[in-house]
Amino acid sequence: MHRPHPAEAEVADELAAVRPGLLSRYAAELPGARAAVLTRLWRALAHEPLPWITGREPGREGLVVRLGDGRRLHGPAADPYATAAYVTEVRLEEVAYDHPARLMTDLAVPHGIDFAAELAHSVASTALSRAGQPDRPKEWPETDWEWEQRVVDGHPYHPGCRSRPGFSVAEQLAYGPEHRPVVELGTVPVRAAECLVTGVWPDELRDGERLLLPVHPWQAAHVLKRSCENGFPARPLMSLRTLAVPGGPHVKTALSARLTSSVRDISVYSVGASATLSSFGQTLAARSEGLLHVTRTLGAAGADSPDLAAVLRESPQTYAATDRGERVLPVAALATTALPRSPSWLAEFTRLALTVGLRLLELGVALEAHGQNLLVVLDRTGAPLRLVYRDLADIRVSPARLARHGVPVPGLTGRIVTDDETTLRRKLFGSLVAGALAGTAGSAQALGAALETAVRDLPRTPDLVALLEQPLPAKALTLMRLSPGTPGDQWTRLPHPLG
Repeated sequence: MHRPHPAEAEVADELAAVRPGLLSRYAAELPGARAAVLTRLWRALAHEPLPWITGREPGREGLVVRLGDGRRLHGPAADPYATAAYVTEVRLEEVAYDHPARLMTDLAVPHGIDFAAELAHSVASTALSRAGQPDRPKEWPETDWEWEQRVVDGHPYHPGCRSRPGFSVAEQLAYGPEHRPVVELGTVPVRAAECLVTGVWPDELRDGERLLLPVHPWQAAHVLKRSCENGFPARPLMSLRTLAVPGGPHVKTALSARLTSSVRDISVYSVGASATLSSFGQTLAARSEGLLHVTRTLGAAGADSPDLAAVLRESPQTYAATDRGERVLPVAALATTALPRSPSWLAEFTRLALTVGLRLLELGVALEAHGQNLLVVLDRTGAPLRLVYRDLADIRVSPARLARHGVPVPGLTGRIVTDDETTLRRKLFGSLVAGALAGTAGSAQALGAALETAVRDLPRTPDLVALLEQPLPAKALTLMRLSPGTPGDQWTRLPHPLG
């Protein structure tokens, strides 16, 4: 117990060289970071369909998890919707663990060693992220990137919430949004004839017959292995690879690194589909009765490689009337305010989110409405007015449902298109309810109370009945990391917060 993990010591050594003033804060944040990641891991052990778990036995003293080899894990009762770090120790038989990486190592399950390394990195990076936080001013931020940079701990339920393999401490400090840096984006000139371009590529990113593709400096150094030119400053957002240009668009860069779960790049397919999806997004917004805006993709370009591409999107700030005191912020940032502590506010926000999400699902579109993609516009008092959605690349579209409502089917192919009811509902319910709303509520009790109030006046569609009467789907995030040979999403079913 309480032995420094080698990954923590490695970060401390690097930190001593590049930012020694943070060392004491970093050390002080390590216990809380261990508990934060251990809480996320315990959620998975308690609720995901991990093949080496044979049983779970809740009791008055907590939860017992039985392993296939006969060993038992002992820990507290697991709230699958909790965001506070309430798990400080888990026992494997009689041995107590306060570090998730050591627990995962000693579980000795397939692919566990690699995942343990990610957990160790997640703990160290979480402590590093927390160490550099200033006292938060009482005034709300004025800019989009300031809201995004308030989200310090990353994904509320993923044990790899801050795992950034391939990033040194200096690079985390230089590029991580929670460290509030200014990042100098470079550009790579590519002949326009060699690029796939959709939308309108701006004149300022052209040089005669060449396009200037924005490139993240990490990508330039580690993947492209080349220098860039004609840089311009930008502020990193929650996703790290997307940055806000002051007074300009948001730039989504190719960043071929594993962040949380997936290796991130910009596929040729996504560049080609971006204009179609953007136009379709405006169709959806027009049918939302003023409750939803969808940010437009201004232009996308790629040099026939997922490692060298960029997407330009309008800022969500476009949809907030700042002269009336409105603010627009990612739903993930709501937890950094006092708003969710009010049951009436949480119920009002939940009603707005479900109204929009279920209306679009009935229409034939399942949003990937997690706390990063979904934003909310608040009035000057903090009341939720309407929603903003960005990044349509991972929605699901049902041609049959669209046709039933007389909506033209967009020219899309691949995994986006499906009429499978389970797939559509999983996409929305897993991201919106088990993700954005749960992360905002912070507990099963608060989420259940908000849902109970919010659904009273909603149309009782078959989708709403399924949401209320079936276990809640959620991505099995740890199972996915422990199944490297299985592509795509894997799912679990969580106990319903309504009981």
